[in-house]
Amino acid sequence: MAERREETSASAAPGERDIERDEFGTWENRTRVFLQPVAAPSILGLFGFAGATLMVGAWQADWYGNPTTPLLLFPFVLMFGGLAQFLAGMWSYRAQDGLATAMHGMWGAFWLAWGLMWLLIAAGVFPVALAPAFGESSAGFAIWFVPLAVITGFGALAALGRNMMLTLLLAALAVGAGFTAAGFFSGSTWPLRIGGWLFVVSAGIAIYTAAAMMMENTFGRTVMPLFKTRRGKYVPEGPGPSRPLEYRYGQPGVKIGQ
Repeated sequence: MAERREETSASAAPGERDIERDEFGTWENRTRVFLQPVAAPSILGLFGFAGATLMVGAWQADWYGNPTTPLLLFPFVLMFGGLAQFLAGMWSYRAQDGLATAMHGMWGAFWLAWGLMWLLIAAGVFPVALAPAFGESSAGFAIWFVPLAVITGFGALAALGRNMMLTLLLAALAVGAGFTAAGFFSGSTWPLRIGGWLFVVSAGIAIYTAAAMMMENTFGRTVMPLFKTRRGKYVPEGPGPSRPLEYRYGQPGVKIGQ
């Protein structure tokens, strides 16, 4: 019976060459696909990012607050911008969305670290003298924003293959992180203010993007456009696309991305 099943599988192979028949038979006889549908993790991730970034960015832009304001903000930032967004990044991994995994995972970890630092300050464990303050140079804290700016910049380039709203969000975020790093390196306040404004802008775009994804999920159609780009439209000349690590005829029933 096993020989008969193998023969049937091979004869159903979508091709005439022996290698295609053998490969098809191997995958069909040994591979099982278990579907585990998930909602778009970036809805939660973007809302979590927007909530934390909007509050901290507005404070950094000097719209409100004082030097002790982070002591009131850090519980919300730690949980919503940090933990919730980091979990969204891990769920994006399940959705096979590499861009969302990287961006939510990185910024979620950053907000976890930011909240943890102020938690330690509030508990008296972290020296208050080492806490970052506007108008004072803090190279140790400034260097936090350097990898954030660089990696987020590459994320903005990658987002060109998805939609323009996500591209604008990550571009504003990368530039804001760059200005914030410059402000803490130099001890100047004006780069920090510009960085804060850009963080608020990125948070606003994140709210729109997450709301658009949520509306599309509930209504089943586009309600708020994300200005999706056509993949492959701006592909440079060179070798063709690399073959993914999967059965060459795809993954039946598996949805990749959000």
